[in-house]
Amino acid sequence: MHNKKLSISPAWIFRTNDDELFEPVLFRLLEGIRDTGKLTAAAASAGVSYRHAWNLLNRGSHIFTLPLVIMRKGQGTQLSSLGEKLLWAEHRVSARLGPQIDSMAAELNDQIQQLLADTTPTLRLHASHGYAVTLLPELADQLNINLQYKNPAEALLALNQGECDLASFHLPTCPQLAGEILDHYQALLSDGGHRLIRFVTRREGLMLRKGEHGHVNNLQQLSKSGLRFISRDPHSGTRVLFNLLLQQQGLSETSINRGGHQEFTHTAVAAFVASGMADIGFGVQAAAEQFGLDFVELACEHYLLIYRSDRLPQNTLAQLSALLRSPELLERIDSVPGYQPDQPGLITSFDELIAADQ
Repeated sequence: MHNKKLSISPAWIFRTNDDELFEPVLFRLLEGIRDTGKLTAAAASAGVSYRHAWNLLNRGSHIFTLPLVIMRKGQGTQLSSLGEKLLWAEHRVSARLGPQIDSMAAELNDQIQQLLADTTPTLRLHASHGYAVTLLPELADQLNINLQYKNPAEALLALNQGECDLASFHLPTCPQLAGEILDHYQALLSDGGHRLIRFVTRREGLMLRKGEHGHVNNLQQLSKSGLRFISRDPHSGTRVLFNLLLQQQGLSETSINRGGHQEFTHTAVAAFVASGMADIGFGVQAAAEQFGLDFVELACEHYLLIYRSDRLPQNTLAQLSALLRSPELLERIDSVPGYQPDQPGLITSFDELIAADQ
């Protein structure tokens, strides 16, 4: 098997209108200061000398005429308000664009594999961005898994048109909500040629900054609070689920104080809330914990893999099932907050899955 795969790791370059640049290492330095409270430790973590670290901070302060850090004798070093804003800007850019860059890398690797005429089976997977599915290409050794991130409708359409071999689909463990999700995607599932592979469950809920807005524990309280809410894009599976949860509580979409801005991943929503640009968001527990947010669970869902029974070769299906059951993958999934293995590799149908949740 050819295993020379390329990844894309961009370095964000922030440029002022006077063409002054912030070196990418500055953001690692700011992150280290935030985490350790010590400039010496932050410089070592960023791989720069103490003198260079100090010069970077001074240069940034000179550009904005405001300090990036605050140093107090006996109290170490901490980020100023400006330093925090810059660091969160970098986090939001990474969270927002990271999945798109990963998809571009997958497309490039697919083209390379075709040129090399690799005999190892390539499995084209179109999936919603998630913390478990991203592990599959990393841990697969018998398959080339080409993972591209798409919303559920795009993934199902690609599957039906033969543009991918496998798609993801998330279905709430609540049978009533599951039925409503299936109704929403009925046009893409109507021919009955689909089969499901169980993979993981994941928890979704409200994400809030630590110690803030503790009075909001459900959607009714969110609606009354007027808190600034950051939405997912309208076509995401999480946005569809959230709207159904609102309907279940007799609430409309307009009952929530949504801004005009939307994000495309759970990670980007969490970063937006953590940076203070919104008060609350909705997404998976793993994203909330990644950014140190409080999490209030509102739903649990099966994150499934779906294929067309007349197209996926049995030997490829067997290799995929073996990967989903592999001890290394199960161990990695267990370490992701809010995720649990869900009889991985078991072939089922929508009716069987919903009946099992009754």
